[in-house]
Amino acid sequence: MSDDKSQAKPTPPGLYDRSGADAVTGVEIAALAATVIWVLLSGSYFIFGSFSDGAGLRFLLSFMVIVMPVALIWVAALSARSARIMRSESARLQAAIDAIRQAYVTQAQKGRNDPPHPTLVKRLDEIAAGQKNLEATLTMIGSTRMAEPAHPAAAPQTDIDDQPALSLGTPAEALQPPLSNEDFIRALNFPETAEDKEGFNALRRALKDRNAAHLIQAAQDILTLLSQDGIYMDDLRPDLARPEVWRTFAQGTRGRAIAPLGGVRDRSSLALALGRMKQDPIFRDAAHHFLRRFDKSFAAFEPNASDTEITQFAGTRSARAFMLLGRVAGTFD
Repeated sequence: MSDDKSQAKPTPPGLYDRSGADAVTGVEIAALAATVIWVLLSGSYFIFGSFSDGAGLRFLLSFMVIVMPVALIWVAALSARSARIMRSESARLQAAIDAIRQAYVTQAQKGRNDPPHPTLVKRLDEIAAGQKNLEATLTMIGSTRMAEPAHPAAAPQTDIDDQPALSLGTPAEALQPPLSNEDFIRALNFPETAEDKEGFNALRRALKDRNAAHLIQAAQDILTLLSQDGIYMDDLRPDLARPEVWRTFAQGTRGRAIAPLGGVRDRSSLALALGRMKQDPIFRDAAHHFLRRFDKSFAAFEPNASDTEITQFAGTRSARAFMLLGRVAGTFD
């Protein structure tokens, strides 16, 4: 232990101490000596010389010859002193930077085993819980869609064949009651939780409608892909456009006239979605498929919807995904 202490390099004693920075050094002493010598030599020459002619001019020249070299000597001396001070300050600054760097590295090494900040842990838990809820909801949705075709298959084939309408080629969904706007809107928002019975009932009724089922499936796919990047529709707070703008969109208008529909302003979500759109062909295909389905379905929904229903439609998770992806795809440009 004593050997380690003897071999350790101590910190230079004057590294952080500026007490001796203003002391007289050899540069000042040499400048002072040169000044005295020059004054004595030049002064003795002019004092003991002859002042017969041109006394005024001789005095002026004498003064310049004596003073000017002295001034130059001290300028050089002060310049050398300033350079020395600058080198000393630079050494102290470098030592301080090295000490800060060493402290940072030590703290980083110690921090590897430290628990994360409680706020960060809470936020991560919230994100994980939201991901689990979304996965559970989407799983139940998928199981519901898989179970739907089983019900007609359970009926005897003879009963279906006995119906005159079906024998003439009428599709089975034509016998279903029309999907209400309320169920359509609730289905596009998807169930809030696993206990949202009304949401699941509306979703089941919507899945029996072919056009609504196509849009719901496309929305489910794109919401799942967005959640992989941590983009959740509940976190978005878009600026809602007026119903008149939505009706203009349903009538086929595109570009800047419907720009208020792109009310999503979350820069991080827009940047993540744009990067995924450029780099992931699967995500890009799913996004464009969803945008086409949304366009077609809303065009059919708008003529029979009131302004209140359009406002409710704009607040669904599917509509928020449309706002986000529409901005990324340039639909509102």
